[in-house]
Amino acid sequence: MKDKHFETMAIHAGGEEKKPDNALNDPIFMTSAFTFDSLEKADAAFAFETRDYVYTRGNNPTLRVLEERMAALEGGQGAVAFASGMAAISSVLLSLLKPGDEIVAHPMLYGSTQNFVKNILPRYGISSRLLNLADVSSLASALSDRTKVIYFETPVNPSLEIIDIRAICQIAGTRGIKVVVDNTFATPYFQRPLSLGADVVVHSATKYISGHGDVIAGIAVARDGDYVQELKFGYMCEFGGVMSPFTAWLLLRGLKTLALRMREHEQNALAVARYLNDHPRVKKVYYPGLPEFPGHGLAAAQMRGFGAMVSFEVDGSLAQSKQLVNSLKLFKLAVSLGDCESLVQHPFAMTHRDYTPAEVQEAGLSPGLVRLSIGLEHKEDLVADLELALAELN
Repeated sequence: MKDKHFETMAIHAGGEEKKPDNALNDPIFMTSAFTFDSLEKADAAFAFETRDYVYTRGNNPTLRVLEERMAALEGGQGAVAFASGMAAISSVLLSLLKPGDEIVAHPMLYGSTQNFVKNILPRYGISSRLLNLADVSSLASALSDRTKVIYFETPVNPSLEIIDIRAICQIAGTRGIKVVVDNTFATPYFQRPLSLGADVVVHSATKYISGHGDVIAGIAVARDGDYVQELKFGYMCEFGGVMSPFTAWLLLRGLKTLALRMREHEQNALAVARYLNDHPRVKKVYYPGLPEFPGHGLAAAQMRGFGAMVSFEVDGSLAQSKQLVNSLKLFKLAVSLGDCESLVQHPFAMTHRDYTPAEVQEAGLSPGLVRLSIGLEHKEDLVADLELALAELN
């Protein structure tokens, strides 16, 4: 179904088999094991000669539909569902790296990802280097024979920097280096890294793929079908980070409205970004949809939309930025994103609190940065909430 439009695939891709009892929606197969009519049929299933199921930790009908749908939406050969975004990220990186190898990553990452790359992988003999991947001019000379993976988010969390996926993949491809892109912020509706040359795409499906703030989940999609099999049965299955069938069913429900939600999220985000950009108490706004944003042109070239995340700096002290966060009423204070509800967080007091002052400064960000996940409320109500909070600043 890869020749259909995104909106159609988000509802129909995957699970082409007839559903039990002619059900419209895919059932939730809440079972740990599956039975066989004979040892011969069991042997065929274990040998991957049939599409029969053995054990939900390895495969399940509900998970299979989700994986096939996500692969279609990202333009990959297959996908693997995980219990969380970090399960997907850690499993992918461990599947591509071995002791003695090196991973190169952008300095600004989701807090847990940065900790995994910078502190956990070296414990297993895998070195890591953080390089500014937004500037690809010196990347080729910075890579070594030990570099096996380049990893980054784009847009970057929480700075919204845009990294040139195609340019990095062209450099990596000449050296046999795998490129892994976290596409959580953009979703496959706004950006498809595999079509730009990336090898693997990862998602915290907790966010926009779900869209309703009621699951924890991760997804990895790859261009190489053989690698997908290795990731699924050699890593996800063995590490045990399996997704619940009920979670998969909720994600399938969320995918049906993903395109609609992302379009509305983006319209609200643009309205909020424009308002903040014109406010005298706002020092700087980070949103790729603003023409003056440094990565606007690149975002327009490699994305079909600018997303729903907006970060900004208050023209004032760190204490005043925290005061603003505490003053918001409609924006709920929470660490997640991608929900119908608008959320606010203070990255360097919350999700990125383990970053050192030097790392924050190196990223060119203010410790008082405020990050907004723009939801689906009416944009005028969101602006009004921000207006009241900004007016309360000392």
